[in-house]
Amino acid sequence: MTSLLPPGPHGGDAYLLACALKVPVDEVLDLSASLNPLAHDPTSILARHLDAIGRYPDDQRATAAVAEVLGVDAKRLVLTNGGAEAIALVAAEHPIGSVDPFEFSLYSHHLAQVDETGRAPRWASDPHNPTGRLADPDDRAQVRDEAFYVLATGRWTRGDPEATVVGSLTKALACPGLRVGYALCPDDRATASLVDRRPRWSLNALAAAAIPDLLAGVDPGAWRDGITALRVELTELLLAHGLQPDEGSANYLWVPHAPGLREDLLVHGVLLRDGKSFGHPDAVRIAVPSADGLQRLSDALEHRSSERGRWP
Repeated sequence: MTSLLPPGPHGGDAYLLACALKVPVDEVLDLSASLNPLAHDPTSILARHLDAIGRYPDDQRATAAVAEVLGVDAKRLVLTNGGAEAIALVAAEHPIGSVDPFEFSLYSHHLAQVDETGRAPRWASDPHNPTGRLADPDDRAQVRDEAFYVLATGRWTRGDPEATVVGSLTKALACPGLRVGYALCPDDRATASLVDRRPRWSLNALAAAAIPDLLAGVDPGAWRDGITALRVELTELLLAHGLQPDEGSANYLWVPHAPGLREDLLVHGVLLRDGKSFGHPDAVRIAVPSADGLQRLSDALEHRSSERGRWP
């Protein structure tokens, strides 16, 4: 059978699903992109900075604002065009790396060589993507992806002094189209090397102007607590429908055995992250939704159960 929307390599294909269903994109519940379900709507802040698009970007104020919330020296920080560019830049600096096969696929994609001996610099996500499990305190990685760390812990960074950290502000702020990532380097020399490699005007002018205001007054602890409560509700919903998610600490859940679930929910305008890119084609990753999104997912699962007449 032809899929309504074949899985892509990353997720976040809400527009494509809307086109397939012939509905407005805001009618799609995109749980393939794991964004902060408690983030404030950034529209009004972005609107105040629209005049920035008439100028070339200057990211100095944005860099200072991000460094302040991370609690680090701005000289160690490089802002990028999304977390994907941060990963690509660090991979270009350190082209040989060690990556567990059950990891976010973008690391291996950008590395020139994946060393399977485990002797090369280790790349790891924290919390783990896709399971959502936090790394042990004594875990060590030379490159650590903390894109979801603040949403899992209420702290912006784990603070490993010798690691290069890559991250994505727009996951926490729920505005991935703005494209704001960063690399936190262990020292000034590493920062300078990454800045030299980064394309000129990497961070767009609207993002550079708006980031200080977007970060003002955010409450990571409240995000963590609220997401924890919503994740419990999501877990209970999935269990009620015969699905067994793994325990995790992130703003998403990993369901290792859910054959057909993603495809079944597409017709209801609900999009899940396919597990194929993680090496598990029968699995799905499901973003923790808002309360409204949780009800929408519940309705879709009820329809699915009625249509099938049995549990998966």
